[in-house]
Amino acid sequence: MASTDLRQELDCSICLSIYTDPVTLRCGHNFCRVCVDRVLDTQEASGAYTCPECRAECQTRPALQRNITLCNIVGRFLSTWPDQEETGIFCTYCVDSPVPAAKSCLLCEASMCDKHLRVHSKSAEHVLCDPTTALGNRKCSVHKKVLEYYCTEDAACICVSCRLDGEHRGHHAEMLDEASEKKKEKLRDALQKLTTKRAETEKRVQSLQERKREDQGKAVGVTETVTALFRDIRRQLEDLEKRVLSEISRQEQCVSLSVSDLIQQLEIKKDELSRKMRHIEELCNMSDPVTVLQEPDTGDLCDTEDTERHDNQVRGAGHLDVGLISGSLHTLSDIITGINTGIYVQQPTDLLLDVATAGNDILISGDGKTASRSPYQNHPVTPERFQCDQVISTRGFSSGRHYWEVDVSKSVMWRVGMCYPSIDRRGGQSYIGDNNKSWCACRRGYNNQYSVRHDSTVIQLPDSIPCDRVRVYLDYEAGQMSFYSLCDPIRHLHTYTAALTEPLHAALCVGAGCITICGGVRSRDGYQPSIVAKH
Repeated sequence: MASTDLRQELDCSICLSIYTDPVTLRCGHNFCRVCVDRVLDTQEASGAYTCPECRAECQTRPALQRNITLCNIVGRFLSTWPDQEETGIFCTYCVDSPVPAAKSCLLCEASMCDKHLRVHSKSAEHVLCDPTTALGNRKCSVHKKVLEYYCTEDAACICVSCRLDGEHRGHHAEMLDEASEKKKEKLRDALQKLTTKRAETEKRVQSLQERKREDQGKAVGVTETVTALFRDIRRQLEDLEKRVLSEISRQEQCVSLSVSDLIQQLEIKKDELSRKMRHIEELCNMSDPVTVLQEPDTGDLCDTEDTERHDNQVRGAGHLDVGLISGSLHTLSDIITGINTGIYVQQPTDLLLDVATAGNDILISGDGKTASRSPYQNHPVTPERFQCDQVISTRGFSSGRHYWEVDVSKSVMWRVGMCYPSIDRRGGQSYIGDNNKSWCACRRGYNNQYSVRHDSTVIQLPDSIPCDRVRVYLDYEAGQMSFYSLCDPIRHLHTYTAALTEPLHAALCVGAGCITICGGVRSRDGYQPSIVAKH
């Protein structure tokens, strides 16, 4: 009995089995770590945690402290009773001490150890099975007889009376073992399918994890490169600021010294003129005509050449050389255009529209940049010409990173994207986005609905996106095709990823108005060139 009492003390109150990795809560109650973790997980949404035993509350998730003493007791108990945990079912007749059961009798509804099994009745009524506590479940609830058959029509286990005289009379029935084997076969098939699906899922998870690690590594590399880039820009700007300020200071000192020297000379000249003025005033005040007439002529007192010489010196003293300072500041543009270390500012790819591919209602401008909807162009019919209202570029890309920008502000119905040169030129599937050889962003009509399309699969975009200018970006090696709305700030619309097998051409579809491939980058309107990491 002592062993039975000890066995009960070692049961987890959640799973009702012997402790596995027992842990203790603050209130002192013990549970299996897995069991109490599962309970705490269910309580997480409520914001309060309670002990499953005494309901003691705490506002934060309690820390689980491993109960080393209890863990040792469980280990010693299991080593003393190695067979005890095989089934957890004990002989009904061994009342002095618990002995593991070897079989259970469905008729007697009792479990027996090997000793009591030897003296048990061997008659056919007494059906023996593996040890179980659910003996009542193995009997018919109506006739109290052992379940022997499986009714396939009602999917129920039945006894012989149910089959012959009960509600299952006339139904197709199988022996339990036979029906069980059939179900096991189905379960094995299902298990095989689930195993395959799980393996595929694990493979996708591993692929996504690898992609996540690659993206994280790429982000770290680009971050370091950008940080170093801006650190170098700041250093160059600081050096340029020092040089320009030093030049301004040098010029100011030179001009100041020159002007100061002239001021000093003019002060001396002013004093001399004052002296001459006083002498003349004295002569003017004299009453003796002989003295006045005997004074030298006064014409040299106002030396015009001397005055002009000083004026020329004043003009020659100069000013700050703004042109030289401005020239120094031109280094700013050199700094901007010289940012090529690890990251470069990529300019839009220069593209021209291929007139030979333009649909009969599409007019291509003289510079090859604008496609306008203009019916009845009477283009000659050729295999490469589209039957629908679209056109592709003369140039295709089979490697590298490229982007181009398209002004769609003068059209309310358009598609902008890229396609393989093998795209169909006729039929309803020839529109870009409606086949597996093209990808595009598009706008439909005046309702401001934007979407991206590929192989007739449409992904709707938010209606609130202002989209007067679209950037199409291609990273051929990565198989990525991205679309951006060049609003302020730039909005990423969507990115497609595919295993590219042909060169890609820019493609435009014009439903109304006109759209234009832009040849440059707007810098004053908030549009900035792409910053792309080199690899």
